[in-house]
Amino acid sequence: MGLKSKLISLASRLWTPETMLFGGFAFVILIGAILLTTPWAAHPGRVSFVDALFTSTSAVCVTGLTVVDTGSDFTFLGQVIIVILIQLGGLGIMTFAALAFQTLGRRMSLRSQAALQETLFQKDLASQFHKAFKTIIALTFAIEGFGVIFLVFFLSQSMDPAQAFFSAIFHSVSAFCNAGFSLRSDNLVGLRDNYGVLFVIMALIILGGLGFSVLHEIWSGLRGSSIDQTASKPRAFSLHSRVVLWVSTVLVVGGTFLLIGFGLTPDENSWVEKIVGGLFQSVTARTAGFNSVDIARLPSASIFILIILMFIGGSPGSCAGGVKTSSVAIYCARLVAGLRGKSDVRLGDRRLSHELVSKTDILMALALFWNIIGVLILLTTESKLKVDSLSLIFEQVSAFGTVGLSTGLTPNLSVYGKLWLVSTMFIGRLGPLSIALWMVPKTTVRVRYPEGTVMIG
Repeated sequence: MGLKSKLISLASRLWTPETMLFGGFAFVILIGAILLTTPWAAHPGRVSFVDALFTSTSAVCVTGLTVVDTGSDFTFLGQVIIVILIQLGGLGIMTFAALAFQTLGRRMSLRSQAALQETLFQKDLASQFHKAFKTIIALTFAIEGFGVIFLVFFLSQSMDPAQAFFSAIFHSVSAFCNAGFSLRSDNLVGLRDNYGVLFVIMALIILGGLGFSVLHEIWSGLRGSSIDQTASKPRAFSLHSRVVLWVSTVLVVGGTFLLIGFGLTPDENSWVEKIVGGLFQSVTARTAGFNSVDIARLPSASIFILIILMFIGGSPGSCAGGVKTSSVAIYCARLVAGLRGKSDVRLGDRRLSHELVSKTDILMALALFWNIIGVLILLTTESKLKVDSLSLIFEQVSAFGTVGLSTGLTPNLSVYGKLWLVSTMFIGRLGPLSIALWMVPKTTVRVRYPEGTVMIG
């Protein structure tokens, strides 16, 4: 094979949807970091390149972890750059999900995502891609626009109109993209009594975390059209959307009751404050990163509940991170089937393919493995901080789930700790989707080894 052929072969292997996805996000992160270090974006002497890289990664990966104060360390231009990075990061994955929705008949399973590896960039999909892109752009800006209107109304009661308008834009984009960035140094703790702001933020977080396919089906359901054409009876929602909605509801309601039961901070005195505080943190822990209570003052049990919610995250094809709601549903269904001695894994009235179940197992295992390694690294790099292990676990899972919640440890991390969380945010944002694509075997193995037995349990 000649040099030219080798170069063509190498280029064909590199020119894949996964490579474009990784390369595109890395390029935007690098450009954002460079822009945030300029004197027009950051106040002199307050933001180092590592801090700018961390902030840019956190914005593009819609995480929300911060090592500097967004409202005071960055200028107005810097804050505009950050909100643009958040919007680009949120639309990046959502646009990819929109293309999957259009080209694969509304099926957002891992198998459907894997099929994109061979079909994503075919020329005959160009028209469908443009249609999907326009749809998702319109849907995104419409939801964020309504969020701005309501936030301006509630914020203008205690702020200057011009400040309220920019703050509304910033927080609406940050909430819908599940980023968790805030212009306030205390995040939303100072607005804990402004229930209007809190409920608007929660609505934006939930809508941004459901995924474009689910939002599309909800809209179709409201119009009375059926999505699941394979069901024996007409249904408004597909299996994917039903699973996402049910799991999301269980996690939000269950998380609220658990947080109230295990306790919040001493500042939540009345039952109304406890219910709103528990509900808000249950919603935002699903990768949004806003907080209306002081996370560092929560009981250890409540922090552990937040870690579980952060690890699960949102839903496929959304702005959210984590292992995703559908993966947890499939994994739980697999456990139930195994305990009952059944070979078929069932969700609702549908049997799941063995390939899909196997991919979910691998995805969960890889996520657990990455976070275990991450905790070990942080225990090593941050040993001088003398903090408890639970705070480091919280920090690691928050970065992996692209959540952004913190017990206050992030600004005090070492350079190595910050760089590790940068890589964790990047993998957490792109890893699950890319792993699902890469797990599709390219060739069929025709050799089988003799069966063996190993004791377990």
